[in-house]
Amino acid sequence: MIERIQHRLWQGFRALTAFARPVDYTAVAEVLSPELLALFKRMRRSEQIHCLHVMSYLRAHGHQHPDLLTAALLHDVGKSRYPLTLIGRTLAVLVRRFLPKHYNRWAQSEPRGWRRPFVIAVQHPLWSAEDMAAAGASPLAVALARRHQTILDDGPRNEEDRLLLLLREADRAS
Repeated sequence: MIERIQHRLWQGFRALTAFARPVDYTAVAEVLSPELLALFKRMRRSEQIHCLHVMSYLRAHGHQHPDLLTAALLHDVGKSRYPLTLIGRTLAVLVRRFLPKHYNRWAQSEPRGWRRPFVIAVQHPLWSAEDMAAAGASPLAVALARRHQTILDDGPRNEEDRLLLLLREADRAS
């Protein structure tokens, strides 16, 4: 629990200081088509850096599957439809942790007003998948992005599930 709080604080610090860190667009362009790269560039700098960390984590652990790397770089692109402040993101994380029933209920709305952070936190995987599909991503990369918050209770049943577990691990670690 303490480690998770420390990790979240570190993520917040990285988001606050993202403006001072460069984004390695060369590494991104090695994985993404020009259309998908345009999606990547739509994200906030802090989200771009987070997604690069997710991809780097996967590569450091020997994973090179092109659809997995594409999903790593674009799994949060749906957040660019309705950008959130750091305060909004923090609120969503805290409410999800301490008031999960309220969090799920509040997320079933439109991304407006005080419910906006909850809706974005829950709906962005679907938006990411829609945007990726429209830009020509493979069906597997789209499915991984759409499911990146899905918890598998029974373990992996197929290749998609196996890759999903890797993406979730890298996302949590980044």
